[in-house]
Amino acid sequence: MEHQDLLSGLIRLHVLHHAVKGELYGRRMIDELARHGYKLSAGTLYPMLKSMEMKGYLVSEIRRDGRTARKFYRATPLGREALEIARGKVRELIGEMME
Repeated sequence: MEHQDLLSGLIRLHVLHHAVKGELYGRRMIDELARHGYKLSAGTLYPMLKSMEMKGYLVSEIRRDGRTARKFYRATPLGREALEIARGKVRELIGEMME
């Protein structure tokens, strides 16, 4: 992805936004991000999800459906708090960028 270092923070916020709204899993999140123009591979997204979990923003649960096992993520209270703080910062930034 072009400018990945700059956009990775926005991608994390996008993931956190969806994890606050409800559970997510990797493939669904890759598809959702693609709808917004972000082209991420599983090799990029899954380490990001793991890092966000290790930092306490997400919690995961593995569920089996027959032979298929899927890891579902949702936001923690810390993740919800971080997203609220980020929303304020994003609003401020957008205001400045649109001047």
